[in-house]
Amino acid sequence: MVPQEVAAALAEAGRRMDQRGWVPGSAGNLSARLENGRIAITRSGIHKGRIVPAEDIIAVDAAGQALKAGHRPSAETLLHCQLYRLFPPVAAVLHGHSVAATVLSIAGPIVFSQYEILKAFGFASHEHDIALPVYGNDQDIARLAALIEPELQADTPIGYVIAGHGVYAWGSSVEHAFWRLEALEFLLECELARRQMR
Repeated sequence: MVPQEVAAALAEAGRRMDQRGWVPGSAGNLSARLENGRIAITRSGIHKGRIVPAEDIIAVDAAGQALKAGHRPSAETLLHCQLYRLFPPVAAVLHGHSVAATVLSIAGPIVFSQYEILKAFGFASHEHDIALPVYGNDQDIARLAALIEPELQADTPIGYVIAGHGVYAWGSSVEHAFWRLEALEFLLECELARRQMR
């Protein structure tokens, strides 16, 4: 049901995220857009560094419902579905729980200023102050998605963070989403180090 190459790409992204310490335990979730409104996503409760593509990547519909009986997608599937619905160019979404994202999101607003790597998000120069939206954690994912949606519609951010939880990044392919996640995590690590120097 999920094309082999898509499942393999998500498994590889999971391994790379695990190597960086961004998906401890069963944390995080990864997805990719499929044809006909379907989405490939990691199943709930698995370690993202040890994904078995044929077993751990499942298909859901545009509303996040599993297409095969007995399959249980990530608890945060609706947040992935939301990004695919709002942004047709988005082809993959990656979510991790790095130390930097988790700590900074509890500390308050996150603004990146004067970092060269901001160009990775399409800015012409480093001379920008870019806010990374931080949303309060909520176990009711439908309610959290409803809170996030107006801001996503008003201004497409470079990603966002759920407080005390982790970061969401997306792109035009699994590889592109990983590049953007990598750039975002670099910014978060820089900002954490910068605050520790004060």
